[in-house]
Amino acid sequence: MESNAKIIRFVVILTVVVAGVLTLLREVTLPMAERNEEIFNKRAILSAVVAEIGDGTKTISDYSDDEVLDIFDKKVTQTSVKVDGSTVADIQAEDIDMAKEKKKDDAEKVLPFFTYNNEGEKFYILAVRGNGLWDEIWGYIALRSDKSTIAGAAFDHKGETPGLGAEIKDNKTFPASFKDKKINDANGQFVSVLVKKGGAEIGNPHQVDGISGATVTANGVTEMLERGIKYYGPFLKTVE
Repeated sequence: MESNAKIIRFVVILTVVVAGVLTLLREVTLPMAERNEEIFNKRAILSAVVAEIGDGTKTISDYSDDEVLDIFDKKVTQTSVKVDGSTVADIQAEDIDMAKEKKKDDAEKVLPFFTYNNEGEKFYILAVRGNGLWDEIWGYIALRSDKSTIAGAAFDHKGETPGLGAEIKDNKTFPASFKDKKINDANGQFVSVLVKKGGAEIGNPHQVDGISGATVTANGVTEMLERGIKYYGPFLKTVE
């Protein structure tokens, strides 16, 4: 009995010590983890307008963490908006979790809207999220001040197949193909951009080339853009 009591005391003490050490480590590393998450999110947002930053020759990965934070803080303003075009004052746009918002009813969604100011020219960055072949896909679309011309795009995914669906992120020519495409037709009506299987029609400002062997993911991008950009329509009408 005495031996069992000693074992129990040892296990209890060991558990308390380990729990204490883990708690201490978490408290010590929490600020660093939060900063890394902040940098990751801001880098992702800026990736849609990276061609407008600096001399236009760098990729977003060429910028240091401090440069990313500095550019974002100096050149980006953020607004939290709802699908009806209204704004939400008590939520910081960069803190919005699009994975959670995607699950809400449209009337309850809160979306992040970012304005990148580049020497007097404004670019409007919209966040979109949808479904690929295996899991969720997402991205940022930057519009020029006419609110129709795409200035840049960036995409990411959770589990698409390397060499196929994962090309939306890994193949830099895919997001680059959205540059200068139009989300509105000549009459100003929203039509979005189609990722077209077999290749975009020459001269069509509303189409980009599909990804060979990744039809489901490409269709997911098309659906994500059509639905996600449309959510911002009422708010974009209020933007000067």
